[in-house]
Amino acid sequence: IQQVFKQIFYMINAVALNNLLLRKDVCSWSTGMQLRFNVSQLEEWLHGKNLQQSGAAQTLVPLIQAAQLLQLKKKTSEDAEAICSLCTSLTTQQIVKILNLYTPVNEFEERVTVAFIRNIQKHLQERNDPPQLLLDFKRMFPVLFPFNPSSITMDSIHLPASLNLDFLNKV
Repeated sequence: IQQVFKQIFYMINAVALNNLLLRKDVCSWSTGMQLRFNVSQLEEWLHGKNLQQSGAAQTLVPLIQAAQLLQLKKKTSEDAEAICSLCTSLTTQQIVKILNLYTPVNEFEERVTVAFIRNIQKHLQERNDPPQLLLDFKRMFPVLFPFNPSSITMDSIHLPASLNLDFLNKV
């Protein structure tokens, strides 16, 4: 059950983050607020179902960081440093794409300046990020079956003759 929810939550993360990276109309402060609220609801649900050890919440970290990126101030060099230290699960390409797509929804917000984006790129240039922008939402986590040793010993097993397993010998 834990592995199934980890896979489902990864798919939620990948589809939501990919939509954020592809749609200019959703890159805003209010979307960041909605995303963070919805993710916190998912985290609470996991906790309520006692699934916090499943790793499902960890798959949502890039989406959480993208939501926080949308909510942070984007003006000064200190803001750029805060963004770089906060967004460790997002690639440089993803951070820059979100900042380029950021769209103010009211007159109190401003567009992200080109100088600020260049400052971010300068801070993140030593990262060795993969060149991939979008997440692979078809990625499958390996299924792990726990080993549960049997209390029955092999020498106590009786094989019926009707199975025609004469080639097996007890040692």
